[in-house]
Amino acid sequence: MRLRPRVRHLFTAAGLLGLLATGLAGTMNAEASVPPAPSGWTQVFADDFNGPAGSGVNTADWRYTTGTSYPGGPAGFGTGEIETMTSSTANVALDGSGNLKITPVRDGAGNWTSGRIETNRSDFQPPAGGKLRIESRLQMPNVTGAAAKGYWPAFWALGEPFRGNWWNWPGIGEIDIMENVQGLNNVWATLHCGTSPGGPCNETTGIGGQRACTPACQSGFHTYAVEWDRSTSPQQLRWYLDGVQFHTVNSDQVDATTWNNATDHGFFVILNVAMGGGFPGAFGGGPDGGTVSGVPMVVDYVSVWQSGGGSTPTPTPTPTPTTPPGNRDAYGPIQAESFNAQSGTATETCSEGGQDIGWLANGDWAQYKGVNFGSTPARQFLARVASGAGGGVSGLVEVRLDSRSNAPIGSFAVGDTGGWQNWRTVPANISAVTGTHDVYLTFTSGQPADFVNVNWFDFGH
Repeated sequence: MRLRPRVRHLFTAAGLLGLLATGLAGTMNAEASVPPAPSGWTQVFADDFNGPAGSGVNTADWRYTTGTSYPGGPAGFGTGEIETMTSSTANVALDGSGNLKITPVRDGAGNWTSGRIETNRSDFQPPAGGKLRIESRLQMPNVTGAAAKGYWPAFWALGEPFRGNWWNWPGIGEIDIMENVQGLNNVWATLHCGTSPGGPCNETTGIGGQRACTPACQSGFHTYAVEWDRSTSPQQLRWYLDGVQFHTVNSDQVDATTWNNATDHGFFVILNVAMGGGFPGAFGGGPDGGTVSGVPMVVDYVSVWQSGGGSTPTPTPTPTPTTPPGNRDAYGPIQAESFNAQSGTATETCSEGGQDIGWLANGDWAQYKGVNFGSTPARQFLARVASGAGGGVSGLVEVRLDSRSNAPIGSFAVGDTGGWQNWRTVPANISAVTGTHDVYLTFTSGQPADFVNVNWFDFGH
């Protein structure tokens, strides 16, 4: 897993409407209730955690997962985390103001306890031809720096077949809606599937995206959501932070068997704060003697909605290809948002019309299948780019063919163009290309910050 803080947030009109419609703004108080179902959606589960201070969760809706593993399952819940989960109100309790607090606590001997709750229901999935949205408004543990070492809060969902088996991960599917480690200002969103290690879903990393919060994830409440869309072809999972989409996984990014094994069933929802384990280990480890005890994840609500259904999917606007794979003309503009697969990108309204892909930084990429170069070699690449990156931040826009691991056939450097919507067409020479190929745009930088947007690209002789 990689750390790449997001430092820029441009809200589209749709994103702002999402903020207003779902009550996501950081200025809202911590006692906000579950928002009403948006038009066309039906609420199928909700908990706003109202109740007396110091009381536990409603066990009609939730179950406590206790100990250091599922019965007979892998130790440390399979992640290497070191806390013991309990049902004690010292670890899991309502605060009397409409919130749930999940609090990791270290005792005098240095041992950690914390909390993990799961919905009793494990049947959350979209109706055929419909959509499902799982959402929570929460504040990550408000601790950063050395004091946060080992903290690993999460809001996520596991496939129903995991219950009672405990050894069939990741094939049964895991949807991480919000993960955070070490008090970093970053949210990770991931689909886990296939086999581990490696496999079609790159386990144990999974197919992931990430984004920073504004204001910081730890300093206030934010809304985290995933939509699972069966009304599109291919199916999609879309992740949102405060109403702004920042990560997408299409079903055709993996083989049909892998996708069906991961999604052809219901899911249950989980809230927990782990301590230590593999994910924090990738960013310095912990907890250690400098880690602060007793800082809770505060959850305002959890809600699940569904929409649509029926035997005939109803197409909705999505950032899926506008040209069928194999029919892309290398010599006409290829819209950047028409990718077939991507990692780390987000789409936004473009000042020149349509959409662009943005928030591009080191390690991000987008794939465009079936680009036809013909029999006369292409030797030039052009892209319409913009950048508002300051402070000397710059990077390379690279072109690769057929695999992201192949060497680039060409690239150009880009820095600040005067604004994230101040567009320039930049040319680059490439190695001679003929025939039909899958084209990858990859983005490389020595800094972790966003450095470029892309509107479109094409090739020339």
